[in-house]
Amino acid sequence: MKQLICLVLFVSVSFAYGQQKTNPKPFAKEISVEDLKTHLYILAGEEMQGRETATEGQRKAADYIENEFKRLGLLPGMSNVYQMPFPVYADSLLNASLAVNEQSFQPGVDFSVNIMAAHNASFRFSEAVFAGFGIVDSTRDDYNNLDARGKLVVVLSSKFADNLPADTKKRLNPYRQQEAAMGKGAAALLIIDKTVAPVIPKGNMYVNMYRNSFRINTFSITEKVAQAILGDGYSTAKGAALQNTTASGNYTANIDLDFTKTIVTMQSTNVLGLLEGTDLKDEYVVLTAHYDHLGMKNGKIWYGADDDGSGTVGILELAKAFTKAKAAGKGPRRSILFMTVSGEEKGLWGSDYYGDHPVFPLEKTTVNLNIDMIGRIDPSRKKGDSTNYVYIVGDDKLSSDLRPISEANNRKYVKLELDYKYNDPKDPERIYYRSDHYNFAKHGVPIIFYFNGLHADYHQPTDTPDKINYALLQKRTQLVFYTAWDMANRTAMLKRDIPLP
Repeated sequence: MKQLICLVLFVSVSFAYGQQKTNPKPFAKEISVEDLKTHLYILAGEEMQGRETATEGQRKAADYIENEFKRLGLLPGMSNVYQMPFPVYADSLLNASLAVNEQSFQPGVDFSVNIMAAHNASFRFSEAVFAGFGIVDSTRDDYNNLDARGKLVVVLSSKFADNLPADTKKRLNPYRQQEAAMGKGAAALLIIDKTVAPVIPKGNMYVNMYRNSFRINTFSITEKVAQAILGDGYSTAKGAALQNTTASGNYTANIDLDFTKTIVTMQSTNVLGLLEGTDLKDEYVVLTAHYDHLGMKNGKIWYGADDDGSGTVGILELAKAFTKAKAAGKGPRRSILFMTVSGEEKGLWGSDYYGDHPVFPLEKTTVNLNIDMIGRIDPSRKKGDSTNYVYIVGDDKLSSDLRPISEANNRKYVKLELDYKYNDPKDPERIYYRSDHYNFAKHGVPIIFYFNGLHADYHQPTDTPDKINYALLQKRTQLVFYTAWDMANRTAMLKRDIPLP
């Protein structure tokens, strides 16, 4: 029995040693320019319609990625399915109306309202309070001697504030005016403007439908509406406010103010494919990229080839390389989760959802390697060889193992210039906080973020597949492969020995 145990231990150690000593170069060569280009011209093509979260284009992209994961032989990352759904919401306008003394006014012409900021409410006011510019600060109080509690307040916008002191004018904005009105107990606020915006019938998407507080409904109105409410007193009150003198008062009018919206529930997904490891299969390397982009605007497609089509096709090629290794009996010791997430452009939604609902334990996740934009060149980079570099972000945080492993594999295999510009804590772009790795880092998982920097086509419809440097995309993806190979096959998980910043 003792001899059998020793034999099993010997075989296990020999197997693990053999895995570590396997030459990864033949499998890195599976990452090809041709396949990167083929995938990217599809994912950043017209049919995907810019891949905006919770749209048909995003769903088509998710299905394409899922089919590739299946074709490669990856296991479903979600028990028996590849796509991890998460809810997305948007407000849809049902009614926005304003009438004064039974005279109805037209939305988008006479008044406007932000449907995301407003809540369902109907008011019937018999009077309104005019409070000048609605300023309340250490230098003045436009509500002085004015009772606004439970009332409709009318104020002038900053567009009329030429005669105000410069520092006061600088601080004057609708948010501050709303804060002041709320502080005085107002029930609703009308801000007189020189023009009003169209009323957009559908609001922006969001993922949290619960709020800890609600602000008062605030409408932007034209002077035509103000004249109807304040009557003959409007010109006098406005004139006094423009001269920076007392201009407050109560005005009698019957004002109907209605706003009604409904919440539309939609869905987006992350796409997860799993390559099961061998003797350390209950530990994980997670490779991520976001596959969503900005969609379509006025019939024009925002293609998102670099952002982040380049990272997404990198994930597909990494999956191909690792599955080829496993088919050759050289599979990784740790399991590898290949995950493309959506909602990044909206606020890192998909990765945040995974971080809060991890399929595999985060404490057993040794590292997250995240790829977001690796197909172009940063025109502002003036040092070194800008045809042979990549920005490495976050390798100085959370784990002292990250940089040595990253640099050793780069020196041995790829020989890119590793640029640490965005590790600067004073980085004005705050790049470290702006991609999906952050939702792993905030849970303590060591991360490296691979990035090529910004360029003139960033978040423009001109970010197209023909502008990608495919040879450089291949080389950067191979660096991720070698780094992931090392981290998936070493005996110990990465240390977590640097406090979260």
